[in-house]
Amino acid sequence: MSVQEYLDKHTLSRKIEDAVNAAVRAKTPDPVLFISNHMKKSVPSVITKVKARQILDSRGIPTVEVDLYTNKGVFRASAPSGSSSGMYEAIELRDGDKGTYLGNGVSRAVKNVNEKISEALIGMDPTLQVQIDQAMIDLDKTEKKGELGANAILAVSMAACKAGAAEKEVPLYKHIADLAGKTNYNLPVPVFTLISGGKHAWNNLAIQAVITERYGSHGCNVGEDGGFAPNISSLKEGLEFVKEAIGRTGYNEKIKIALGVAATEFCIGTKYDLDYKSANKSGQNFKSGEDMIDMYKELCEAYPIVSIEDPFDKEDWEHSKYFTSLGLCQVVGDDLLMSNPKRIERAVQESACNSLMLKVNQVGTITEAIEAVKLAKDANWSVVISQRSGESEDSFLADLAVGLATGQIKAGAPCRGERLAKYNQLLRIEEELGDQAFYVGDDWRHC
Repeated sequence: MSVQEYLDKHTLSRKIEDAVNAAVRAKTPDPVLFISNHMKKSVPSVITKVKARQILDSRGIPTVEVDLYTNKGVFRASAPSGSSSGMYEAIELRDGDKGTYLGNGVSRAVKNVNEKISEALIGMDPTLQVQIDQAMIDLDKTEKKGELGANAILAVSMAACKAGAAEKEVPLYKHIADLAGKTNYNLPVPVFTLISGGKHAWNNLAIQAVITERYGSHGCNVGEDGGFAPNISSLKEGLEFVKEAIGRTGYNEKIKIALGVAATEFCIGTKYDLDYKSANKSGQNFKSGEDMIDMYKELCEAYPIVSIEDPFDKEDWEHSKYFTSLGLCQVVGDDLLMSNPKRIERAVQESACNSLMLKVNQVGTITEAIEAVKLAKDANWSVVISQRSGESEDSFLADLAVGLATGQIKAGAPCRGERLAKYNQLLRIEEELGDQAFYVGDDWRHC
């Protein structure tokens, strides 16, 4: 084939002429660089390679990181991981070899990306998020992504989402909004972790400043998501600390309290053991579901509590329904829902809560995360985009919260790098939006 025939076959003469004309109009000082960039933009982007590796999350436990290559760049994402997993959520694939990372290695998930997922996605348009995610779901063939691993699939899905935004030359939050069919953005209210308890801290507080004055500097040690973890033994003691700290800031009207109860962790049969972390259990702090409701009512009257997450066990639907019906506060379904569409649909039908806590690794793809949010929004629920205890420096959640206009983001305390990554990205987005930036403020439940 001659040079002219090659040029004609690929219509290169016309493309080069267009690029030269564009360079002339732009009066560029470097026409070669301009023409090169112009030619790159004229070629549709496709996925050329997907490569995964094992990295460590914020707890020092392995997770999956992915580099997704297109002919226009390399896009990186990593999967978050929780300290516990439920039977209704997508499955993280771990190696199980106790001799390496106590069985928590993810080399099998990494291998699945490098050998199976990569081959399936090569040549696909990165802007077609639904098709990319569906290709991985079809490849896995299991209901909960147990063959390839939700950690493998999610990291690829996030990286593809970033590549899609780059191909469209728009910010990530804008691309996510497009995928969800949204045209408005808002800056979410941050749900900071102030005091940690339960599995995320090593104090006696069953339910997840001023502390130094009473406990000394050691009381300011932090839990997995950056919250302080002083040796507080009761919920009321912790709330008093928070109330006093809020008073000292002078922002009593702007700062409200949310409780992350995670009641499943201390539910024994039909009772709730508020002393489950205490070495010297009295055996007298077991509460029934009715007792828990009475306790929450008292707390909501005494403190500016606007949200309670998982006030009951994940299978305690009756008490969840009754408490939600009282209308005292936002009732967030976390363990109750596990971001599972079937659980969300049931909770909507039974009015078992009025808010979804979305954890993207519980569903496994960006497409399914968007669908879960839509289910909640269609029911007039609020949505909280949430971190996991095992996070990385990836700031994806910030763009997700803005793009889906959720109104709330729970990313931990602003004192650890993997948590600050999300909050700093929100600051960048606010700057980029400029006059278009809308902070939801008091409308955080009605976005």
